[in-house]
Amino acid sequence: MKKAVVLLSGGLDSAVTLAIARCDDYRCYALSVDYGQRHRAELTAAASIAQSLGAHEQRLAYLDLTMFGGSALTDPAIAVPGATGVTVGAGIPLTYVPARNTIFLSLALAWAEVLRAEAIFIGANAIDYSGYPDCRPEFIAAFQAMAKLATKAAVEGCATTIHAPLIALTKAEIIRQGSALGVDFSQTVSCYQADPYGLACGNCDACALRRAGFAAADIADPTRYAVH
Repeated sequence: MKKAVVLLSGGLDSAVTLAIARCDDYRCYALSVDYGQRHRAELTAAASIAQSLGAHEQRLAYLDLTMFGGSALTDPAIAVPGATGVTVGAGIPLTYVPARNTIFLSLALAWAEVLRAEAIFIGANAIDYSGYPDCRPEFIAAFQAMAKLATKAAVEGCATTIHAPLIALTKAEIIRQGSALGVDFSQTVSCYQADPYGLACGNCDACALRRAGFAAADIADPTRYAVH
């Protein structure tokens, strides 16, 4: 059976990505990363999603990006900005974590080489997203080119292919596809400042994008919000 490493954050997009990889008949090895993120509840969500969507194995990598900071998700001194109307392309927000997807894909590539996995799946999206430079097709293509040069497997003719199946989909399209594949969105945590129980703030960029996506998809939003 062909194998794939799937980057699984615990959010909506990564859950749908895992469901797509499973539908494509990959034996999926889910990789989640504890990097010191503010919204650590997503890691609990990732474990539940991996089990419910039939991942063959899930591993949690530990990486302390708080040592660098530079992001509202890793530096407690930087407040998570509220969503005052989500505008794609209006600049890179404070929730951007420097080099995060480059680091995550590198970890996935290392595991994929050990597993002799044919593929890596990542839920990067360049349409309804917050303006992160490492969610663009150009970045995925550049990492793919690097991966063909950087590993023993690739040099010996067994390069791992990077798949970003959501890259050109709107949030509504992602939600519809996930719904068709049986994703339980109530398990997912998208909020940048979810509490320890996974309850969403309802005010951040991620919450706004998620809420708008469910509305556009005409699918009931199962997000659990904290009561203030």
